[in-house]
Amino acid sequence: MAKKTSAAKKAELSEWARGFSLLSDPTRLGILRILAGGPKNVTALCNALRLKQPTISHHLGLLRMGRLVVGTRKGKSVVYVTDKACVKALVAGLGKLMPRR
Repeated sequence: MAKKTSAAKKAELSEWARGFSLLSDPTRLGILRILAGGPKNVTALCNALRLKQPTISHHLGLLRMGRLVVGTRKGKSVVYVTDKACVKALVAGLGKLMPRR
């Protein structure tokens, strides 16, 4: 049973590391900050961050693969929102790294 617990802890740590690495980029943090205000399409994100579409699309792809954002097709465009459950899980993981009093 100890091996399963150890494997589960390693998997959890790997998941945190992947999530935290996604947050290590200012552009991705900017995207998440903007999406915290509500759903946005790529054009709105480009305008808000003053970056070109390929750059925003690249970072959105990484955030999608990391399950931190979700895209939904609306007509000809895709609207992005943060995946609140994944972001909350990452925040909870960070809380577990804090010393207990």
